[in-house]
Amino acid sequence: MPKTSDTADDRSEERRGGAGSVQSVDRAVSVLEILAKLGEAGVTEISEELGVHKSTAFRILGVLENRGLVEQERERGKYYLGAGVLRLAGAAAIRLDISQEGQPVCRALAEDTGETANIAVLDGDAAVNIMQARGSAAVTAYNWLGRRTPLHATASGKVLLAYLPAPRRETLVTRKLPRFTEQTLTTAAGLREQLTAALEDGFACTSEELEIGLNAVAAPVRAHDGAVIGAIGVSGPAYRMERQLLPELAERAAKAAADLSRRMGYPG
Repeated sequence: MPKTSDTADDRSEERRGGAGSVQSVDRAVSVLEILAKLGEAGVTEISEELGVHKSTAFRILGVLENRGLVEQERERGKYYLGAGVLRLAGAAAIRLDISQEGQPVCRALAEDTGETANIAVLDGDAAVNIMQARGSAAVTAYNWLGRRTPLHATASGKVLLAYLPAPRRETLVTRKLPRFTEQTLTTAAGLREQLTAALEDGFACTSEELEIGLNAVAAPVRAHDGAVIGAIGVSGPAYRMERQLLPELAERAAKAAADLSRRMGYPG
């Protein structure tokens, strides 16, 4: 493959963004694919595979190394995939596993309660629903799959937020909390109180905090090492999922969460 020129204009374009930035991302991904195929490779070999000058390959490798995605054997100068790739792959595997293992549990919870059951995982600063099942009494055809929902205004979100490491949790709690209804918690103090209750009770509830007329409960799903990797819950109309019934429904969600956690290898 002919080598492309590595000019100051190219580097300037990469700094400005646009097509140069897209090309840089493409090359970085290509480096990871090359190392996955070869196991290890030096700068010269990588530059030849990419069809770029060694200086370009070296810059790309430097960025990937800083992010832990590649590592270098110092004595021989060879590069290989780093622990960062394993971390990303592990997170993807967990999401795939919880989707697969969660299907029968989610369906069973929906059948047990008659309402809509969902499984959600953390996605940056929001919860994203990766599984949904509708019970016999579900009155809405609304599809929550793939929808990102706010952590502070949903039962699943509160569960995921409650079990985050304290520094990360506090960062999310103290930022501006958007109001969706009159019932939405918008103060850090109020949210902290509910998160403490979620940790003590083993579940979280919301009552018309995201949408008027919508109540929900959720409980944490754990991985084999005890880390909370998701939340399973039930949502339904407030006239049927009345406030006084939420603790009972939450206990059912907690039993489903324990079942799914066992499927994920958690011994507790």
